[in-house]
Amino acid sequence: MYVAAELATDIVINVGNVKFHLHKFPLLSKSARFQKLITNSNEENNDEVHIHDIPGGSAAFEICTKFCYGMTVTLNAYNVVAARCAAEYLEMYETVEKGNLIYKIEVFLNSSIFRSWKDSIIVLQTTKSLLKWSEELKVVSHGIDSIATKASLDTSKVEWSYTYNRKKLPSENSNDPQSNNARKQQLVPKDWWWVEDLCELQLDLYERVITAIIEKGNVSGAVIGEALNAYASRRMPGFNKGEIQGGDIVKNRLLLETILRILPVDMGIASFSFLVKLLRVAIQLECEELERSELIRRIGMCLEEAKVSDLLICAPVGDAILDVDIVQRIVEEFVACDQQVQTDSLLEDEFQEIRSPGMVSDPSKAKVAKLVDGYLAEIACDPNLPVAKFVNLAELVSSFPRASHDGLYRAIDMYLKEHPGISKSERKRICRLMNCRSLSAEACMHAVQNERLPMRVVVQVLFFEQLRTTTSSGGNSTPDHPGSLRSFLPGGSHGSSRSTITNTEEEWDAVGTMEDIKSLKGEVDALKLSGGTGRASSGKDNNSGKGNADNIAASKMKGFMSKKILSKIWSSKEKSVDISSSDTSESPASTVVEETKSTPARSRRHSVS
Repeated sequence: MYVAAELATDIVINVGNVKFHLHKFPLLSKSARFQKLITNSNEENNDEVHIHDIPGGSAAFEICTKFCYGMTVTLNAYNVVAARCAAEYLEMYETVEKGNLIYKIEVFLNSSIFRSWKDSIIVLQTTKSLLKWSEELKVVSHGIDSIATKASLDTSKVEWSYTYNRKKLPSENSNDPQSNNARKQQLVPKDWWWVEDLCELQLDLYERVITAIIEKGNVSGAVIGEALNAYASRRMPGFNKGEIQGGDIVKNRLLLETILRILPVDMGIASFSFLVKLLRVAIQLECEELERSELIRRIGMCLEEAKVSDLLICAPVGDAILDVDIVQRIVEEFVACDQQVQTDSLLEDEFQEIRSPGMVSDPSKAKVAKLVDGYLAEIACDPNLPVAKFVNLAELVSSFPRASHDGLYRAIDMYLKEHPGISKSERKRICRLMNCRSLSAEACMHAVQNERLPMRVVVQVLFFEQLRTTTSSGGNSTPDHPGSLRSFLPGGSHGSSRSTITNTEEEWDAVGTMEDIKSLKGEVDALKLSGGTGRASSGKDNNSGKGNADNIAASKMKGFMSKKILSKIWSSKEKSVDISSSDTSESPASTVVEETKSTPARSRRHSVS
């Protein structure tokens, strides 16, 4: 490369494979390094100088050389970093000459480049190839601060010209003044206008920019979560589907670990779906247990936001279809969070005499209970799912409020249908999960015709349905029934020590045939009709009639159960057994019906034949 001049060139500078035929004087007047290099070459009687390590290569050297000759130099966001580093290498300081290249580039960076959102991002990207020099010259830190400051601005102060990754609107392609006015009035999308633009950055620079934005404290955690979600989606193909499609495993694993490190710990920062996608990918990439545990903890803290589909995580190994163990851990985290809140509240009561509202509200618990019921219905179809896993997951939310137990009943029924070979004890254990009182009329109608349920459950469903009908017809909305009717509630009257119906646990847990169930239902319907005849009176007689009807219904129910059902189901068994009050500790769906001690005849042993 030659410089056009009247004087012949007197030195050759080799930069890589490019030769620059230049004059010594212009170079000596601007560069301290040239002064040293040319002095050494003169001592060696050599008119050729070799430079191999100049940052930016021959292109950056040419910019510096043109400046030395007083030529016009064109700088932009793409070449300014290389020019700045090359000028530093050539020591083009103010001490050599006032208004030297380093000074002029710094002015250009601060007055133009770092004032532009687009140029700030481009400059930061170009520092990647010259990272060591850029770090020492603080170009990287200035670029990061410029981007973080602009991302933290109030959106009312941001114009569309800041962003450059979006497609232009039709009005922006027009030269019409009215269109230009409309363009100025066009509002930037609230909060996350910068999210897509930053996805252009490499991972290490992206981490530093997001960290700087967080430290400034003007951007909400939800926007940070959205930014990380957008970056993961851009950098990992298939992320939105929860399954990475190809790519470098090590690189993707590093990306996932970086996102977890950046993600603030506060609740509500990231959406539940984003956290679940991270967990799915972490499992696929076989990340360390530490990363997986942290994701499970975060997911458990916001479990009420989930949908059933979010929890359908495929099992990595084995015969199981879905990974029930990991969902179990997620629910355990939610339960642990609730217990921690309760403990903290108790401590506040004791030491501060105030009680702060808990993080886990009853509506949140109800949502999680409904979520688990739906998930149980999904995994119930897995033929390889053990009873223990099904029951253990259901028991985690057994104390949570539910509008009804219909969802749980559906899951139980689906499990029984898919696993007909389970033992009587397992059938009893799984049915104990639901509360027959909490079934809707539609669920009761299905349950009383369900041959998969133990006879104990069918009897209780029928009884509570009759009890509900009796209560509603009497105008009383509470299930507080006098006398003998109350003795049919699971657990019986308080203090009862004997069962009205004596039988063994094996007999109670037997599965009735459809004929038995129809007979039982018919008898209960007959009881409803006969019991209703005592309600025709008014005033005090009305209350008396209601009580008499309840007593009549209860007496007939007892007689029916002891004579009809037991004779049909257990005619082949000739045993006389006492049932102790220990059964009253079971759940409503599996407790043997008891009666009070108030009637002497009830404490006698009964023979079943």
